Amino acid sequence: MRFLNWFKSIIRGYFLAGLLVILPLGAVIFVISAILGLMDRALGVIPQKFHPEAYLPFKIPGLGLALFIAIVLVTGVLVKNYIGRRVVDFGEYMVSKIPLVRPLYVAVKQLILAIFGDAHDAFKRVVLVEYPRQGVYSLAFVTAKTSGEIQEQLGGTKMISIFLPTTPNPTSGFFLVLPEEDTIPLSMSVEEAFKLLISAGVVEPGESASQFPFGRKQRNARNAESARQAAQLEADETSSTHSTHSTGSGQAGSPPSGTGQSGQAREPGKSADEG
Repeated sequence: MRFLNWFKSIIRGYFLAGLLVILPLGAVIFVISAILGLMDRALGVIPQKFHPEAYLPFKIPGLGLALFIAIVLVTGVLVKNYIGRRVVDFGEYMVSKIPLVRPLYVAVKQLILAIFGDAHDAFKRVVLVEYPRQGVYSLAFVTAKTSGEIQEQLGGTKMISIFLPTTPNPTSGFFLVLPEEDTIPLSMSVEEAFKLLISAGVVEPGESASQFPFGRKQRNARNAESARQAAQLEADETSSTHSTHSTGSGQAGSPPSGTGQSGQAREPGKSADEG
């Protein structure tokens, strides 16, 4: 029976160690493959005679991503000069005349500026807020300092806008406006906060999960720690017992020598009958 339990423990450790490698790696490969496939399908806008596969005997994976990066860089170079800036302004003016397209374009542009812009503080501060009720706290990210009509309607109180994400999917959440004094600023980074949210509190800030927490070394370390705690507990109990015995013997002992039953000291050379 002991051998069967030992064998099951070994198999379980190997299985969980394998999962720790295969599942994260598989998720990364799946996401990368999906992105590369989406970018490669974008090559359909290019005539077939300009595709590298037309001249090479094999297909180049990731060519669509390289093309996308090249287009972004070239577009950035063009809009950085005066003529390119005027072309972009004209294009935005035309977009602003389309009723349904304008709100979407403006929202996406402002979101990109908030996340990647250097002049914004969005998603650079982590705070605690009391949500969903008093005494319960949630992690949130400061997106901006509230201004405009919202700040005017709320009076002189300094308000901030925050994004309160959900767990374990932090891409969805709630947008809240509240006084800055009602938040508790944290020193943890945004990356640490996302780790805490995605893991539902399992991975604490500054803590790195062990790659193989089920092997022999980990079991030996846990056993050694348990033995150390048991020895410390036994030593504390022994010390407490000795202290109790010493106190009891001191209280029940006879009075010190040189002191009579009446509590007064006898003079040297005199018997107990004298005086």
